[in-house]
Amino acid sequence: MTRLRIVVDAPFDEFRSRFELAVPPLDTERMAELFEARASWDEVKATIAAYAPHDLMIYATVDATPLMSLAGHNRPCVEYLMGNHVIAERMFRHDPAALLYAPLRVALYEDADGHTVFAIDQPSTVFAGLGNPAITRVGLELDRELDALLVHLGIGPVTRS
Repeated sequence: MTRLRIVVDAPFDEFRSRFELAVPPLDTERMAELFEARASWDEVKATIAAYAPHDLMIYATVDATPLMSLAGHNRPCVEYLMGNHVIAERMFRHDPAALLYAPLRVALYEDADGHTVFAIDQPSTVFAGLGNPAITRVGLELDRELDALLVHLGIGPVTRS
């Protein structure tokens, strides 16, 4: 797999705010409503399309900063699980093992020189490891989604797919 490490020309907190505005958290209440109503997959797709302006959502946020500070580290680091279950389903149908890598893992941190860094494993190179051309094609689409997000954030595109 190919790790993408993008140095961002913005302070950590500023870039983190921009990222979190561009990639909203999953609306778990709405997803629960759809599940309870036994909504159609088309309803789910429409809900996600309306909710995620860049086709990606945050499923989880893990701020490692407080815990790592107990070990004497003072640099911020936040991990995100970012994805879209409508896109993930297109891989899951071929091999549920795709969920080993979906949602995507993003690390936003400050390096030793004080630069903000956005790091992610390039989706196409991750999903290609499953050896299924249909999954690899979706990984290539995710490269394009990632590039579009990074362009919006002012730091991309970066993939070479």
